[in-house]
Amino acid sequence: MGLPMHEDATVRELPLPGLALGEVIAALDARYDPALAEDWDAVGLVCGDPAEPVRSVMFAVDPTTAVVDEAIEAGVDLLVTHHPLLLTPVHGVPADDPKGRLVHRLIRAGVALFVAHTNADRAPDHGVNDALAAALGLDGVRPLESLASPETDTLVVFVPVGVSDQLVDALSSAGAGVIGDYTRCVWQTTGTGTFIPGDETHPVIGRHGQVERVPEIRLEMVVPRARRAEVLGALLDLHPYDEPGYAFFENSATASRAGLGRVGNLARPVTLREFAERVAATLPDTPGGVRIAGDPERLVRTVAVCGGSGASMVEAAAAAGADVFVTSDLEHHAVSEATEMAGPALCDVAHFASEFPWLPCAADLLHRDLGARVQVRVSARPTDPWTWQVGGSSGTSIGTKRLHSAEDSAD
Repeated sequence: MGLPMHEDATVRELPLPGLALGEVIAALDARYDPALAEDWDAVGLVCGDPAEPVRSVMFAVDPTTAVVDEAIEAGVDLLVTHHPLLLTPVHGVPADDPKGRLVHRLIRAGVALFVAHTNADRAPDHGVNDALAAALGLDGVRPLESLASPETDTLVVFVPVGVSDQLVDALSSAGAGVIGDYTRCVWQTTGTGTFIPGDETHPVIGRHGQVERVPEIRLEMVVPRARRAEVLGALLDLHPYDEPGYAFFENSATASRAGLGRVGNLARPVTLREFAERVAATLPDTPGGVRIAGDPERLVRTVAVCGGSGASMVEAAAAAGADVFVTSDLEHHAVSEATEMAGPALCDVAHFASEFPWLPCAADLLHRDLGARVQVRVSARPTDPWTWQVGGSSGTSIGTKRLHSAEDSAD
């Protein structure tokens, strides 16, 4: 039974759960930086209003009709896929076009679509390749092909003690103070600043022509060079001094944790046969299964992986000392040539299967990044385009067919 209400009581509507789509996109971009994407790629928001609320998000590898059906049936507000719906340039999305039809259906249902593709492949720590490496139990994981870290500077600025926290907040919002997965990183030391205000100045502290001593904090923050202008603007807007003391120092380039592919080590060596069985048991089952090129009894310690089409990374896997390279879409000639040279055994899995481990990782990460203010789920629809298979063999030889002579035929 409900409690009685006073007749003058004001009924307040509770705020709806969830966040604006723009905030959710910002969290995704923070983990899967669009700048990491290939020039030819199409990542980011495909459809949806950044101001609309998002209460639930679904992750999938492909934006297929079945996945869109699932998203609409589940009532999610945002569908995040790894593969783009519109990879090649288009001039329209009419509803009588297969892809245009999906765009129309999503918009009508109020479901936004967001893509994280090659930026998610290259992303450090939480991307597609790290998820695949983790699923296969690799330790000491590093990129097969590292990207150079973004160019950074160190900002040094002196500020009165009372406003240092406000300034750090403003500089952080402008992009300063990011080190890996940590934000608002700052080094602070306290000292005494001295100055003599000139006749044409308008000092907040001190008098013209007199030495002034002020307790100050020296702040040091890493700044992406591409964000220097925005950070400097935030500093000048908030700093109380007429002429704030600051400087930017260029940092030396360092190796990045971002890049294509990953290589790491198993906790204990296993045979190639055992490793292949682990791959088959770990990744989603597909009609194509797991194909191996190499001696089944070869000992495997170091494993290289590349989610998706990784034929271009075979040499990098060999250079990294990998005993086996796990990837997808390997072609006949590439495999044939690789097996003729010293290098890793090859393990070819379905493209969909190699990228699937990223989905639960990305969903869980977004849930935590947004403070559990949105619900997340992973699509239950497999999007491997192959649906069944006839025949197939793990044998290594083909029987020789005998050619009969005319005499044989006469017999």
